[in-house]
Amino acid sequence: MKIAIDPFEIRHDTPEDYFRRVAESGFKYVEFSQRDDFWPYYTHPTANNEQVRRVKRLLRQHGLELASCLPLYRWSSPDEDERQAAVRYWSRAIDITVELGCAQMNSEFSGRPEAPERSEAQFWKSMEVILPRLEKEGISLNLEPHPDDFIEDGIRAVDFIRAINSPNVGFLYCVSHTFHMGGDMARIIRHAGPDLRHLHISDSYDHRASGGGRYISNPPGNPARIHQHNPIGLGEVDWDQFFALLDEVGFDGIATSTIFSWAETFDQDSASMFETLTSRLPSRPGGPARTPPPEDAAPKAEAEAQAGRSASGDGLGRRPRQP
Repeated sequence: MKIAIDPFEIRHDTPEDYFRRVAESGFKYVEFSQRDDFWPYYTHPTANNEQVRRVKRLLRQHGLELASCLPLYRWSSPDEDERQAAVRYWSRAIDITVELGCAQMNSEFSGRPEAPERSEAQFWKSMEVILPRLEKEGISLNLEPHPDDFIEDGIRAVDFIRAINSPNVGFLYCVSHTFHMGGDMARIIRHAGPDLRHLHISDSYDHRASGGGRYISNPPGNPARIHQHNPIGLGEVDWDQFFALLDEVGFDGIATSTIFSWAETFDQDSASMFETLTSRLPSRPGGPARTPPPEDAAPKAEAEAQAGRSASGDGLGRRPRQP
């Protein structure tokens, strides 16, 4: 098992600070996601050969490895020009992933929920080009259903991925999307079974709770999908059930910490998440990626992070956190 972190919160740091802070938090594996100076959201990668060499040098310098690369392009867009552009962007992202020496990518379906049939047709058209290239390069791809995509339901996503019929393509379960995927975590994880190859781990509140009023978005009745990527305990995910399910299905893939909502406490949260994941994920051959921080480091970091959130005045810091 690879225990990784997506440092999306600090994507505006220099690459030097970005990788240094990851290493200092205890993680060895990095999920390399959107950065404007490397592969921005939905547009052509900006990385050139020198930038790729720089990232490889920094990874070596800090004793880090890439667990996966995460590009996001509109390859299922109902708009044909947009789809064709996304395929070109994918081609360059695959080039870069190969140059980085990484054999794993993950992404989203990236279509539109109001045009599911058209989006699905566009996805299959794009895969006619992208899948052979991935298979040729020996790269695996894990896909996740995402709020506001043409596939949001977890069971539907697993079945759709199986229809791709390639051993290179697997299912990514994002815990923060649980309540948008139908809310039945146990059913989805058990249904995925060995096709569950990647986890995004963070907490979220259930938008369906309190009669749909857990949080409010105006105007009433708008189609926005709201969720959070919070530290474990700042949400309503059943974490005891989650970790027990992973043990039940024998999960042994990539487990990525994906906190996106607390950049001001990145260092403390990352150290705390590393300690939690290394202690609670099922033990598999090879053990954790790094030696966990000293015994008192995670509680101290957690206390500092919690104090920072309470001081922010948003009220979330008052909620008990029980990983």
